[in-house]
Amino acid sequence: MTIRERMEQREHAILSPYAAFSDQSRGRDVFEEPCDLRPVYQRDRDRILHSKAFRRLKGKTQVFLAPEGDHYRTRMTHTLEVSQNARTVAKALNLNEDLTEAIALGHDMGHTPFGHAGERVLNAICPGGFRHQAQSVRVVELLEKDGRGLNLTWEVRDGILNHSTSGRPATLEGKIVRICDKIAYVNSDIDDAIRGKVIREEDIPEIYKEKLGYTLRERLNTLIHDIIRSSINKNDIIQSQEMEEALKGLRQFMFDHVYINSVAKEEEKKAEYMIRLLYDHYVDNPQELPAEYFERAEGQKDPIERIVCDFIAGMTDRYAVKTFESLTVPRTWSVI
Repeated sequence: MTIRERMEQREHAILSPYAAFSDQSRGRDVFEEPCDLRPVYQRDRDRILHSKAFRRLKGKTQVFLAPEGDHYRTRMTHTLEVSQNARTVAKALNLNEDLTEAIALGHDMGHTPFGHAGERVLNAICPGGFRHQAQSVRVVELLEKDGRGLNLTWEVRDGILNHSTSGRPATLEGKIVRICDKIAYVNSDIDDAIRGKVIREEDIPEIYKEKLGYTLRERLNTLIHDIIRSSINKNDIIQSQEMEEALKGLRQFMFDHVYINSVAKEEEKKAEYMIRLLYDHYVDNPQELPAEYFERAEGQKDPIERIVCDFIAGMTDRYAVKTFESLTVPRTWSVI
């Protein structure tokens, strides 16, 4: 018996009957011989962690464009916070922690540079639209490893695709990530907005502080405990009505004061302009795309507009700015 098989047996001995068991996965699109050490979801977690798309998350905006300071969240630090919260819930409920972590680490790999500003403009200009959750699946199925993809299990891809508010994950582990993503970004964005002096702690409505807590730590603690208490011994992942309504209210407060009508968003128009120019340039000049994208365009494997979207969505903020400058600023000026 291999180490992997012993680990799979241990899952059946200790996990909830509602857990997604590694040896019952619906499998991969392309068959692979099982690893002798790692169950399938642990293997998927490792593949995501070692991918180029995951590494690029450190250079992508979470909410605030080019903030002055080292302590603001990036897309990677957000991802790690989601993973930590989700693993805490999965462990407490005796669900599959490896699957939960794999979904959490991969859920934003298709996100654009410049946060939701980048997603918004690509959705507006790309035929067929653009959704970061669908792009994340496209990354792991097609774009990573020179077009071979990561060949992840069905359950991980389902969780990534359905992690947004409107999603319906097929596993409890995916449902955990869906809620923990919202908990993480609402609370960490409050922390960053206070740090950036966009809002003050006292601006948060008292009704939400009374229910959830008066600090980041208290609010996270309250919400995580509520999920565990509400979901234990159930074939579902839920919040109490009181906590769900409080989180929705806090999220709406952030939309009203930070996400939409905020001084922190003033630079987004510039980011949108950059992305539009990059998109138009590469659609008109596909020969200037990097080789792996140009080869796909030549082979007509996808419409050029989708290939350009893939290229732009994979950029970090810094790479997008550098590419924009290379197209618009004469080189002799750049040394001035």
